[in-house]
Amino acid sequence: MSKKLVVLSGAGMSAESGIRTFRDKDGWWQNHNPMELASPEAFESDPQLVLDFYNYRRKKVMEAEPNEGHKGLVKLEQDFDVQIVTQNVDDLHERAGSKNVLHLHGEIRKARSTTDPWLVYDLEGSELNLGDKCEKGSQLRPHVVWFGEAVPAIEAAANIVAHADIFVIIGTALAVYPAAGLTNYLRKGVPVFVINPDTAHENFSSQIEFIETGAVEGVKILQKKLKSYVE
Repeated sequence: MSKKLVVLSGAGMSAESGIRTFRDKDGWWQNHNPMELASPEAFESDPQLVLDFYNYRRKKVMEAEPNEGHKGLVKLEQDFDVQIVTQNVDDLHERAGSKNVLHLHGEIRKARSTTDPWLVYDLEGSELNLGDKCEKGSQLRPHVVWFGEAVPAIEAAANIVAHADIFVIIGTALAVYPAAGLTNYLRKGVPVFVINPDTAHENFSSQIEFIETGAVEGVKILQKKLKSYVE
């Protein structure tokens, strides 16, 4: 049986596909107040602004292409049981061909009802506008987790991490909870690899192996390092 390889990916995973990160020096939150763009309060006070922001982001996601890092993770499925837990709301993992992807923070190319969170719809284009309603007649909103909202998928993610034989972190400094707490569910002795160019080492155990590059180069290095784990 193949070893279970669990990958936790963050914004740095998609940065080399041209999708801007949020917390870097040129990221979104340096130029915008997140509470005015990505919170329930913002949507209530100025829904058009919030929808415009996500329409712009959705367009950029649709224009982007999976990078070699995304594709490299797909190749690992030949030797491992790969499960990806991503903090990203883009669909680049899926478009690259990854079969098992759990989105912690939602999916930008989907919309959901403002009154019934179980009513989720695929969006055909990049636009979600005022007046677009669910089958119950309520306004649709982006299918993403906003600041101040719970992360419904966190329990499923914790269960995935708890069963990992190998754990890989790509493109995230694990600065945001509850995702940052997922490492607490790892079994003792599970090998951990961190691919990130500017990871603060004090945040991690000395047993973790660091690959201090971007996702594209980092996944290439990871592929070589994982050869010794193939059964």
